Amino acid sequence: MELGKINRVYFVGIGGIGMSALARYFAKRGVAVCGYDKTRTKLTETLEQEGILISYLDEASALPCAFLDNHDDTLVVYTPAIPKDSKILNHFKDKGFDLKKRSEVLGIISKGMFCIAVAGTHGKTTTSSIVAHLLKDTGYDCTAFLGGITSNYNSNVLFGKNNVVVVEADEYDRSFLTLHPDVAVVTSMDADHLDIYGDKSHLEESFRLFAGQLKERGILYVHEGLPLEHYISYAASNTATARAENLRVEGSKFVFDYADRDHRINDISLMLPGKHNVENATVAIAIALQLGIDAAKVKQAVGNFKGVKRRFEYIVDNSRQIYIDDYAHHPEELKACFNAVRQLYPAKKLTVVFQPHLFTRTRDFADEFAKVLSTADELLLLDIYPARELPIQGIDSAFLLDKITLENKQVCGKDFVLQYVKDAEPELILTVGAGDIDTLIEPLKNILNHA
Repeated sequence: MELGKINRVYFVGIGGIGMSALARYFAKRGVAVCGYDKTRTKLTETLEQEGILISYLDEASALPCAFLDNHDDTLVVYTPAIPKDSKILNHFKDKGFDLKKRSEVLGIISKGMFCIAVAGTHGKTTTSSIVAHLLKDTGYDCTAFLGGITSNYNSNVLFGKNNVVVVEADEYDRSFLTLHPDVAVVTSMDADHLDIYGDKSHLEESFRLFAGQLKERGILYVHEGLPLEHYISYAASNTATARAENLRVEGSKFVFDYADRDHRINDISLMLPGKHNVENATVAIAIALQLGIDAAKVKQAVGNFKGVKRRFEYIVDNSRQIYIDDYAHHPEELKACFNAVRQLYPAKKLTVVFQPHLFTRTRDFADEFAKVLSTADELLLLDIYPARELPIQGIDSAFLLDKITLENKQVCGKDFVLQYVKDAEPELILTVGAGDIDTLIEPLKNILNHA
């Protein structure tokens, strides 16, 4: 399907962060946009305020008249998270509509554009957001489809006037293989999504295929040490081609120097904490310099990047209490997040509220989760968020809790968390997870602000 011939689009699962970015993009183009999602959220409410019609009823009868019958100018976009027995999804299948995954639509949009694609089992949202910000803030410009709400722009989609597009390339169900980038980044290749891939070797093979999708004369940036070939390495090390050096903490900011074969930028200030975020910024800087953007402008843009919602986001920060929220849902992400917290606040007692995401991920990485969670001072463990999965016998939060060596630990519900924080008034609290733990953010913020 050609982009210019699309006049109406329906999104099955419009509330997803990647799907909502596409919905906003098509609405901006003047296309009629509607969608379905299971649950009303802050994001779907925002989409409705922007003029997008959303239904929360999984019935074909709830569809607008324009989507009851198939038309050549109609596109239906669906997320793999939608159950196969969805009545709306099956209506579109039965009627012969043109159904595309989000990644396929990104392929259609980016075709013919200069595409910068960022992939990785973690780090891709922050990295793609920094890349897009550097291009926007320096005046180079771009369109961008991101997997999070950027704090600088309060959006997950940015609109540009040039031919450059930045996309977050998702490895889940091999979605990123629909893209053919001019510049590609691979931030990490840790085992994940084993319900799809089976084992780490198949995941790595998928990343090798993604790297092979580069256009002729394309450039591949890969975090140093990953098992890929023919790339420019980056890392916070002395041996990477694009590297961050002399890392230090000054106040609440991380400061570092950037160096590659042709450039050196000293004393770059980054609001995002942690070595992992310094490395995310490092590859973004390398791309910006490769595009010919002035080094002084790049340094200034890095310094004013405010981050991404739910990526080490400060919710409360005062002299009495600090509350940080993060999307971390994989052991390596948790480890990076905890390390950043400890570097900034080494003397404070850390209270963690964690919601495991998916039964399969909890089962596959139980020992790794337990090892990281045991490094907290206090742990409140919520029930597993199932997302697209059915329960697995014997796999629950009590199963994970038994493996955690921390003494001060318990499984509890959200109401208990709120009451506990109200009574205990912890000095440093961290909520982490990718499910619906974000529904705790506003209530906890209100409790802490009125403590």
